[in-house]
Amino acid sequence: MTEVRSQAKYVGISAQKARLVVDMVRGQKAEDAVNVLKFMPKVAARHVLKVVQTAMANADENFGLNVSDLIIKKAFVDEAPTRKWRRFGARGRFKPVLRRSSHITIVVAEQEGASS
Repeated sequence: MTEVRSQAKYVGISAQKARLVVDMVRGQKAEDAVNVLKFMPKVAARHVLKVVQTAMANADENFGLNVSDLIIKKAFVDEAPTRKWRRFGARGRFKPVLRRSSHITIVVAEQEGASS
């Protein structure tokens, strides 16, 4: 079975927030996942949608797989480097701001028993 992987690196959203969205689409058919993500009111849904669409396009163009037979086999979000910013507070204090980022990975594969 052919697996096609797509990844977005250094996405400017925390891994915790992106995992909430990824957990919703894991195991679904790829076309159904796209429809769910288009109408999801979370900011991370846009980033995950882009990665899912990229994986589907790669499967179609590079491997000749049928897009309607694809399922999201694996989907996970890893933490990327955190940028540390500073904000100065009253009385010379220092208020750190953590700008978190993440790596989003989606693996699609043909459904078991799908005709080639």
